[in-house]
Amino acid sequence: MDELPIGRRVAYWRGRRKMSQQVFADRLGKSKSWVDKVERGVRRLDKFSVVYEIADVLQVDVQLLLGKDVERRPETPNCIDQVEVEEIRAALERYDQMSAFFQPAPQCPPLDEMQKAVSHAWLTYQHAKYGVLARTLPKLLRDAQASDSAHANSEQKERAAHLLGQVYQIASSALRKVGEHELSWLAADRSIAVSQRAGDQLLAGIASYRVGSALLALGRARPSLEVNVNIANRLAPGYDSGSDRTRDERLSVYGMLLLNGAMAAARIGDSATVRDLISGAEQAAIQLGGDQNHYWTSFGPTNVQLHRAAAAVELGDGRTAVEMYERIDHEGFQAMLPERRAHYYLDIARGYAQIGDVEKASEMLLEGDRLAPSEIRCRPLAHEVLSDVLRRTRGTPPAPIAELAEQMGVGV
Repeated sequence: MDELPIGRRVAYWRGRRKMSQQVFADRLGKSKSWVDKVERGVRRLDKFSVVYEIADVLQVDVQLLLGKDVERRPETPNCIDQVEVEEIRAALERYDQMSAFFQPAPQCPPLDEMQKAVSHAWLTYQHAKYGVLARTLPKLLRDAQASDSAHANSEQKERAAHLLGQVYQIASSALRKVGEHELSWLAADRSIAVSQRAGDQLLAGIASYRVGSALLALGRARPSLEVNVNIANRLAPGYDSGSDRTRDERLSVYGMLLLNGAMAAARIGDSATVRDLISGAEQAAIQLGGDQNHYWTSFGPTNVQLHRAAAAVELGDGRTAVEMYERIDHEGFQAMLPERRAHYYLDIARGYAQIGDVEKASEMLLEGDRLAPSEIRCRPLAHEVLSDVLRRTRGTPPAPIAELAEQMGVGV
């Protein structure tokens, strides 16, 4: 479904809701002929107001009709602005590793300093401080590239490559959050190549997860599913071998690949594959024995719960997602880092919006904003959800949600 035109998507969701063309047309206030022409692609849907009306009738959010994450919005305070994006782009365009063949490697920080900077960047990301991260990423990218170049022929080359691979992944994740999907894909792809030089299968595996996330954001759900499942199959752990740490790291990377694959399968509408992949991830989480953060994955039983609900939202089943939210393990959820929790609040806001409960959808957006403002204010998807909530609100919206909308520059 990731490659279908919007008319075919409308037909797909109408079928999922078990509506005839006539019933659908009546609820829209249109003719059956109009619906038929839209679904066959004879008539274009060139007005967002009509797309929103269709989404309301089908009880899905607009993202599911459009088939990909919404594009980057104008700058929001404390997010990644266009100047910072261009600085990150310029850093990604450097090829210091090639230059090292022809001239002395540039000066770079010691690897121990680089390790501390990379760890701090990961924590900054997982606390959803995207504006702070954006201001440090260009220099961190340049330093990591220089370090990789400087140590290309030394005993420390694998460690330097490992750090650069991590920095590329941090950049990919942050860029995807703010709607820079093409750059996110480039950074993730770079990480795969560097991770292979680092000699770390698991780093390459989680780099594949970042590639899959970028592809999904670009609307390429089927390739995203394939890359996640293919690499997960190659990393499928032998639970009775290796040290506990190696086993736990492998389980974490393997589990996240399955969860990411499940999200891609949900975007396609393949509920059977969603169930299979989440079941596999659940088994890995049981083997892991609790929530961990190996390779910065935040993988464990709680994250499996969150993805099960998020996949239901992608399948257009907001009611199931909301029921899962009401049964969540609150202790495990509260122990998770802010980015993951605020991301989940955004997912559940979409679920509530799908079932028409705009009051609860507003509460989830506000809860996410209190916890990690950048996760709500910087993400184009959150802008779209908030716009949908405002549009569906009857009368004047409550003061807190109106204030948030004003601060984010979101109108109906």
